[in-house]
This record gives sequence, structure tokens and C-alpha cells, in this order.
Amino acid sequence: MRLNNLWTMLLAVTTGATSLACESGGVGDPCVPEDEYRSTFSGFSVDEVNIESRSFQCETRVCLVENFQGRVSCPYGQTEPELGAAAGDPVRCRIPGTDGSDPADAVAVAVEPQRVNRPPEDSVYCSCRCAGPDPNARYCNCPSGFECVPLVDDLGLGQAQLAGSYCAKEGKRIQDNPPAANCEKLAGPGSARSCAAGQYFDTDRQVPACGAVQGGVCGVNP
Repeated sequence: MRLNNLWTMLLAVTTGATSLACESGGVGDPCVPEDEYRSTFSGFSVDEVNIESRSFQCETRVCLVENFQGRVSCPYGQTEPELGAAAGDPVRCRIPGTDGSDPADAVAVAVEPQRVNRPPEDSVYCSCRCAGPDPNARYCNCPSGFECVPLVDDLGLGQAQLAGSYCAKEGKRIQDNPPAANCEKLAGPGSARSCAAGQYFDTDRQVPACGAVQGGVCGVNP
């Protein structure tokens, strides 16, 4: 398992190892990783597991990113040619919480789209450490619908405070849902590659509200 630079940097920031993730309240709540507030962040890799241990969006302070691709805040990603569009253009990825009215709102690098069957609700959420190598550490009990799974190995690089098992959604792990096709900006309804609650891009590059949405597929353009 390969962990990205964010994970490596976070290994050294937590000094209260015995209190990390000792409460399970809020497990499963959505979270947007702090990396997405950087305009130069190109997104996560589906081959990686990332642990953000100081997430202020989570009661547990742990935001888990498990085998997720791209950015939570930009389902369809953006290509190199699309970087020339204005920050407010629908094809652009933007910093979470911004509307593109400021050019600085736009993400400045190409971003891979999410995978159709690895949406954020299944792979990016608040979690807590439920087991680990330190017998004196405090661990949480996973709530119903979650299982305690080993995700972070102790590689002897100072990450013992994060090494161990975390609460993960049952039936939603990559072993249960192997990554399939990328989400695509399609000019029309009815595609299984539509993402973001079934939204798709029409021929004017707008994202209309969907009509009938079943199984993540947009039905009709109202």
C-alpha cells in the first residue's frame, strides 16, 4: 500500500497519541480533506489510503480517504485544456466553498475524475482508530455498519501514532467494489458514468438538475 505525501507529513503532527481517535461519535460523517483547500492539489489516487489526523470537520479528528480518486469537491475533475477556462466556468474545479468569482478560487492543476463506484460517501468520511500496536493507546469501538480493518502499517518512520486499524464502512471497501470507469462529462442523460448525484453536463457545459435518477444514472433533462 502506497501512502501520499500528505499522509507522510501528518505522521509527525500529533503529539497526543494516547487520545487520538478515542471517541467514535461522528464516524461516517462526510469530510473534505484539508488538501483540497490547496489550489495545487491534483487529487487522491485510488491505489492509496490516506489518514488526516487533525480534521476539524470530524468529531473524531480523523478524516479517512480510502482508495478514492480525485477531489471530493470536483466529481468530474478537469483536464489540462480546461485550465484555460475562467474560474467560474462549470468545467473548472474550485477550492471548496468558493464560487469562482475570484480567479484564485480555481484549482490550478489537472484533476482526475472520481471513479463511478468509489464515490466520496463510500470512501471519504470521518473515522477513528479502533486498534493499533500500542497497548496503552485508547481506541474506539466501531458503530453499527462499520468494521475495524487494518489500514496503516507501522513502517518505523515515526507514524506509530497513526498505525493500526480504522472503522470502515461494511460492504463499501475496494475489495467489495473494485474501481471501475471514471466519471465523465457527458452531453446527455442515461449514462452509467454520470456522477455527482447523477448530474451530467449538457451541450452548453452546464450541469442541469436531473429528473429521474436511479442507481446513479441521470434519467431525463427536465
